[in-house]
Amino acid sequence: MSEFVDETEALQANVEGMQNLSNALATFNESFASWLYIMNMNALTTDWPQAPTDTSFLMAKRRAEQDAIKAMEAIKAKKREAEATAADRTAMTEVTEAEVTFSGSATTNTSAQTSKSATATKKKTGKPKLSAKEKKERSLEIEKVISCLPLEFRGSDPNLRRSMENVVEGLLNSPSGAVKCEQGIF
Repeated sequence: MSEFVDETEALQANVEGMQNLSNALATFNESFASWLYIMNMNALTTDWPQAPTDTSFLMAKRRAEQDAIKAMEAIKAKKREAEATAADRTAMTEVTEAEVTFSGSATTNTSAQTSKSATATKKKTGKPKLSAKEKKERSLEIEKVISCLPLEFRGSDPNLRRSMENVVEGLLNSPSGAVKCEQGIF
């Protein structure tokens, strides 16, 4: 029995040693993980100087000089162009009263024509006709955008999803990047 007690005490001492080793390793793991995290964050950051360096001032001075030179060249080019157009205008002809014709109804007629042509040019363009391949690409593009939206727009309500698809399709079709929503769409 004394041998059994001795072996049990040795086993207990070994188990306590293993427990102490486990605690020490857990502490080390936490510390090492923190150190790795800090090293990773340090690798992602850059130390920026608090004040501009001398090279920054030199580069800013060079840029200012180049901008001033470009501005002076632009002013000189405009002056040369203005002088050239003024030289073309120097050949003035005298118009006598007999050479001038007056038309009273021509002004009203031309204004009526311009208003008609202005309304004629404002034709509303329909949706561009797309081929089957383009329609498929467009639907995939719309699906990508919809999948990035919050869950409520791509979730269980098909009406809300359809409305968002219409808005995205309108944005894709619009050349200006703006879309006008109809009153009953939402």
